[in-house]
Amino acid sequence: MQLDSSRRIGSPWLGAAAAALAVVLWALVPLLAAQAGELPPLRLAALALLAGALGTLPMARRRRHRDALLSRLQGGLIYLGVPLLVAGAVGACVAAFRLAPAEEAALILYTWPVLFLLASRRLATGRLSAGILTGAGLAFSGAALLVAPQALAGGVSGAWAGHGLALLGAACWALYSLACQVPAWRLGERMPHLLLTASVMVGGLSLVLEGVHALPSRESLLATAALGLGPYGLAMLAWDRALRDPQAHRVGQLAHAVPVLATLFLVLAGVATPDWRLPLAAVLVVAGSMTASR
Repeated sequence: MQLDSSRRIGSPWLGAAAAALAVVLWALVPLLAAQAGELPPLRLAALALLAGALGTLPMARRRRHRDALLSRLQGGLIYLGVPLLVAGAVGACVAAFRLAPAEEAALILYTWPVLFLLASRRLATGRLSAGILTGAGLAFSGAALLVAPQALAGGVSGAWAGHGLALLGAACWALYSLACQVPAWRLGERMPHLLLTASVMVGGLSLVLEGVHALPSRESLLATAALGLGPYGLAMLAWDRALRDPQAHRVGQLAHAVPVLATLFLVLAGVATPDWRLPLAAVLVVAGSMTASR
């Protein structure tokens, strides 16, 4: 896969602002998912993706005539491969937090910014410098600091299914971010179709594995709609725009802030208890991002 930089966004501030918006919205996922807790995980993922498809419909431009310029392979990768990645990322993420302790699943899932950074720099330059590796390690250590102590204190739970799904979600997010960097694919313009296809995929799997359930409560539906419109709607468009920036590897560093902000939101909402690890984790994330961006 070759990443053409000729048609990407010229201003780095636009890319950074879009990435920051996506990061903030993604950090709200734990709170919103907890509000919709009565829904089975795959059903929650399918409804959230459907809400995201409906929410992004007015923001995506219609340029169907450009599809004629795509080869069959490119069309298959865009309209089948990318929805599979989105379905895998969202479905695996939600299911992992239900099947494994949150701190263990998060430690695995939040490796995706590191995977994306290393892969994007390798594709762009053909090598990985010591600064990139050092910065990625620092940034990831800040995220791991928030979840590692609980996981180590409690021992490995044995929830291997949840661990495997968290790893699958991390790989899907990293690959999806790489796909966003291919200008000819124009994923932002196709986002409603991609999210709708992903919703159908996850919804079909939910019917097979989870069966038919009673209608959820009004509160669960509102939380699911917010989850789809924000983290899996507007944030997807913002991340697509950020990754078309000429310095996409730099704005991608902001993704390391997701677990830090998520913990902060949980503390502010009274769900989690604050401690000394939160400010230290923030410092490590910032230091790692600055180191890798040089």
